[in-house]
Amino acid sequence: MTCLIVVSSKSGNTRLVADALASELAGAGVAAAGPFAPEEVAETELGGADTVLAGFWTDKGDCAPDLAAVLERLGGKRVFLFGTAGFGGSEAYFAQILDRVRAHLPEDATYLGGAMCQGKMGAGVRARYEAMLAEHPGDERIRGMIDNFDAALAHPDEADLARIVAAAREALA
Repeated sequence: MTCLIVVSSKSGNTRLVADALASELAGAGVAAAGPFAPEEVAETELGGADTVLAGFWTDKGDCAPDLAAVLERLGGKRVFLFGTAGFGGSEAYFAQILDRVRAHLPEDATYLGGAMCQGKMGAGVRARYEAMLAEHPGDERIRGMIDNFDAALAHPDEADLARIVAAAREALA
């Protein structure tokens, strides 16, 4: 099996996951190239890989357009998806995101599965939430968004990385 790791990472969270996957594959003796950013992936790399591990940051409930463009070129490949999202309180939410990202794959791609974890967000997000709370004092939904932001600061952590690596290992077996 020859693997290619492609990762779109805005804040570095998904890149941490990609690096953990690359290290695991190398340790398992799997020929793996990458991680590459989407714009670095040439047809030669895609053509030489039978399996692609594609990582994304969550952009409005989906992957960013740069990774979507790569996913659309993965006809005939085996694909494992991995990603990070600022909101991390729900596996059902992660499943919805994975379904949306999976929809970018051609029909002849083989979807091996996917895994996600929470990732920290930029300070500007908290500032935006605080401004919203100042306009709507006592709004519990906004208070919850700030609490989620604070909880996300520790992610991805070692447990997140281990869980995604284990999911990928199982999918590739």
